[in-house]
Amino acid sequence: MTTDTIEFRQSNPWLETAKGEKRGYIQPAKLTELWFHTGTICNLRCPFCLEGSKPGDTRIQALKLDDVRPFIEEALDLGVEQFSFTGGEPFVVKDFIKILQLALTHRPCLVLTNGTEPLFNRFADVVPLLDLPHPVRFRISIDYPDEQRHDAGRGPGNFRRAWATMKRLHDAGFTVSVARQRDKDEDVNAADEQFRDLMEAHGIPRDRTIVSFPDFLTPGSTGHAPEITESCMTTYHTEETRADFMCNYSKMVLKKNGRMRVYACTLVDDDERYDLGGTLSDSMNARIVLTHHRCFSCFAYGASCSEK
Repeated sequence: MTTDTIEFRQSNPWLETAKGEKRGYIQPAKLTELWFHTGTICNLRCPFCLEGSKPGDTRIQALKLDDVRPFIEEALDLGVEQFSFTGGEPFVVKDFIKILQLALTHRPCLVLTNGTEPLFNRFADVVPLLDLPHPVRFRISIDYPDEQRHDAGRGPGNFRRAWATMKRLHDAGFTVSVARQRDKDEDVNAADEQFRDLMEAHGIPRDRTIVSFPDFLTPGSTGHAPEITESCMTTYHTEETRADFMCNYSKMVLKKNGRMRVYACTLVDDDERYDLGGTLSDSMNARIVLTHHRCFSCFAYGASCSEK
């Protein structure tokens, strides 16, 4: 009896799918939007939070003005057109108003916020931002058009607080938008119409932007999304639609373990393989391999944290 020698080829799970096919990727073309993650500290403790944010959390550390300044300067040299901010809850961060003031002297800004006490309590410091050279827009997280369902995840009273804050921002002269959760197999247009009815009821124009997101799962989750191959990216996408992927035109800056780092996008900071270095220049040539399970949302649904 003889034993045949069989060579087993071990694939690289970062670059190849389980079937050994080359994974899809995006080769970034430019930097038009730079995101800053202000930290995973938050006043809320939402069980579904894709960042795992909660009071006192330091997985991603809170930013200080001096952390941000060199990246703003470098981004301007690279032709950035907008600065955007996410968390956690940005308005929990002590230096956030100062950070916004600096950014708004150079470019328009977008801020993602839960619209509850931290923003409401600092409103007197927010209004003067209207006098700076560039505008700031606020996107408020309101998960569902149903108060009880929203508050089940975000805490009692936060549905009404978020709408009150949005109304107050709108009345002050800021542009506002909504970030909501998308149910599986929902009628997207019908769900958006429910939000537009609520906007109208609160004295906010119906035409404000609504951005919907699927369940991205919590940090470190693997998910069960289909794997994206090079063939997928050419069969189901064109050069034009590939250019709409956030990782084509944006980066995210954050602070981990006392070091400022650049990541490929706002959704992959739980995977160190998407750490692209300590400067924006270092990050610009890196090919973004679509390995993370959240990449499938961009591929299949056009999900994007951007409003550009």
